[in-house]
Amino acid sequence: MSFRPSFRQLEYVVALHDLRHFAKAARHCNVSQPTLSVQIALVEHGLETPLFERTSSQVIATPAGERLARGARVLLASRDELLSDLSSQAKALGGTIRLGTPPTFGPYFLSRLLPKLHEQYSALQVYIREDNPTAIESLVADGSLDCGLGPSPERAGLSFSRIGREKLYLGVPAEHDLARLASVSLRDLAGEKLLALGRGHRLLENVRHLAEASGARIVDDFEGTSLDAIRQMVSIGMGLSVFPELYARAEFRPQDDVRLIEFGDWNEQREVGLYWREASGRERHFHALAEAANRVGALLGLR
Repeated sequence: MSFRPSFRQLEYVVALHDLRHFAKAARHCNVSQPTLSVQIALVEHGLETPLFERTSSQVIATPAGERLARGARVLLASRDELLSDLSSQAKALGGTIRLGTPPTFGPYFLSRLLPKLHEQYSALQVYIREDNPTAIESLVADGSLDCGLGPSPERAGLSFSRIGREKLYLGVPAEHDLARLASVSLRDLAGEKLLALGRGHRLLENVRHLAEASGARIVDDFEGTSLDAIRQMVSIGMGLSVFPELYARAEFRPQDDVRLIEFGDWNEQREVGLYWREASGRERHFHALAEAANRVGALLGLR
């Protein structure tokens, strides 16, 4: 194929895909609407396929448009990363990093990491987005985010730098019979109800593994939106649940209505770290960020 859209044309395609409106996309790209319309038409002509369906109220991407916008977003992000790496900041961590992290980990780790980063790299700006791990992996893969911080990714095409492992604890109501135990065995959980976060969270997988190993059952008609919500439900006797180490340290107190118990014969932990797209143009920056995160992980006792 001889036709190759320019970077600017790809920016127009991505903007129109995201905003679904020619005027809004033109304003976003700082060009006139006729200019953007002509360039989109040129790309469609060059590729010999329609990229967008025009209606009276909105613009809808065709399957070819969806595929091109998805690939263009990754290509544009890689270009920006490469140019950033070649800029004056190439020898030091600087500029802007768009970081995704799940609320089950990020708030409890970043509170220790960010002050040290600012002290070492005063020019660095970190924009943080909280979401579930599956969503973050997709956003990193398509270039919407630069990197992710949290449980090890399952998606292909991402480089992972391990920080450590978090222990998992069982949370039970204070008045539950298990609350008096120093540790709990798998046979103690047979028949118990387990509460879990919704789909997209790695902790859901941990709870599933625990249920399979112990004979407990997951409450099917409930999907937690946060660990705080699950902790409140455990406190009123609606079930038991699993809580990760950093969250447990920050949010639990001995006088709470929920008791944390270690597992005696279940050793599952969750591996956490920093990840980014393979062959990223800013890989040097992310390795520097990972080294800083590793130092914080060691201070926090993550093995």
